[in-house]
Amino acid sequence: MQNLIEPFGGTLVDLVVNQQERSQLIAEASNLPSLQLSERSVCDLELLATGGFSPLDGFMRQADHERVVAEMRLSDGTVFPIPITLPVDHFDGLELDKRIALRDAHNDLLGVMTVEEIYEWSRPEFANNVLGTSDLRHPLVTEMEHWGRYNIAGKLQVLSLPKHPDFRDLRLTPAQTRESLAKLDRANIVAFQTRNPIHRVHEEMTKLAADMIDGAILLHPAVGLTKPGDIDYFTRVRSYKTLVENHYDTSRTLLSLLPIAMRMAGPREAVWHAIIRRNHGANHFIIGRDHASPGIDSTGKPFYEPTAAQELAKSVSVEIGVEIMTFGEMAYLPDENAYGEIAKLPAGTKTISLSGTHTGLSGAGKSATAEVLTILLNERGRRVTVLDGDVVRTHLSKGLGFSKEDRDLNIRRIGFVASEIVRHGGVVICAAVSPYRSTRSEVRQMMGSDNFVEIFVDTPLDVCESRDTKGMYAKARRGEIKVLPASTIHMNCPTMPRSRLIRQRCQWTKMLT
Repeated sequence: MQNLIEPFGGTLVDLVVNQQERSQLIAEASNLPSLQLSERSVCDLELLATGGFSPLDGFMRQADHERVVAEMRLSDGTVFPIPITLPVDHFDGLELDKRIALRDAHNDLLGVMTVEEIYEWSRPEFANNVLGTSDLRHPLVTEMEHWGRYNIAGKLQVLSLPKHPDFRDLRLTPAQTRESLAKLDRANIVAFQTRNPIHRVHEEMTKLAADMIDGAILLHPAVGLTKPGDIDYFTRVRSYKTLVENHYDTSRTLLSLLPIAMRMAGPREAVWHAIIRRNHGANHFIIGRDHASPGIDSTGKPFYEPTAAQELAKSVSVEIGVEIMTFGEMAYLPDENAYGEIAKLPAGTKTISLSGTHTGLSGAGKSATAEVLTILLNERGRRVTVLDGDVVRTHLSKGLGFSKEDRDLNIRRIGFVASEIVRHGGVVICAAVSPYRSTRSEVRQMMGSDNFVEIFVDTPLDVCESRDTKGMYAKARRGEIKVLPASTIHMNCPTMPRSRLIRQRCQWTKMLT
């Protein structure tokens, strides 16, 4: 059997305690204060525990965190592009040199941490340096709004890995992956990741890469947190399994699942993915165009240049010990019944390429517009669910007021219900006062940008007041209510809605943007 490349840093970290320690810690944990981890932190914990993030041996301490954010390196100078941290808000029992129990969403005990550092961190620095943007259209920028203001770090003892009852034969730890790859008896291993179902061009790309290095293929799809709105990983994994079983040479192919929480950080994420694959035994890694990109920003421009991830990964390839294999856009060549990179084809070669919500002021006409849209969709045979702001406040959000916190909670509730309807193939129209851009971005992430259409019902305040069907503007004028819902003072107008409906005195004007 061929020897695989050693893990990054020389040793595969293993934080899972032995059975004797485990029994003792379980007994002690019942008396410790508990921290319930987010789904993202559970994913991070699993890869820390099994060595997927080697050389990290725990959540980052302040010195490592600050240098990673600023320079893409750990405090000792080792390349590491993504902060792996445990953010929290302060809670009873969180004290230096004390231990806390780490639990998942079901309150199952995963590990114990000795808290050795508690430090504040900067959201703007993280967003601008690591992600290259503070635009709320970026899913992690929106998510970070709800992370705790402190990071904690210290000795980490993992008692149990997160439970995964699905695809158990494919959920290989880094050590198990390396063991399986060694049996393929190839000196070179090329790894490939996608967060989408694998398609025909991917198949050709991975096979071509393996042939180029006379190596084996590690197909390593992400099954943790990916981009909101992505196709569910059950579907993705089934597509991988079917393809491997029917169209790959299984003597040189390994399919294994990676429980990673992606950051959608483009160039930095590409470097991170390469390091992770080295820890799993690969010494080559395929990076295509727009690797780990969340798409377009609020101005309609891509968050990252198409080749930025490839360029950054190549610039540190020698340091991380992974050769980066890049491919441009590929196309089918019908005359040859083959595939090729478009940029490398002779001129003239024949190819075939492969590859909602309403917001506005109170009285703006959101409900009326939703009603008409519903009728038109029903006329075309589409069943539609309408979540009207007034109806929702009567049944789903009864008791909420009009503070920023209550407004945000109301819109999140609407967004959650709508996302569930969309997830099951339905169409939903949300007609609600949603004055805050950050909350609308959060709902967009719940849905997935491809499933979310934002319509700004742009009605002048005097027109809204002239309609005043609920009498709120009149009450505000008389001083009977102190906060007018969605007043112009608080309204963060959409910067780039899919459609803008401008209501004048007696007519609507539609302006597509």
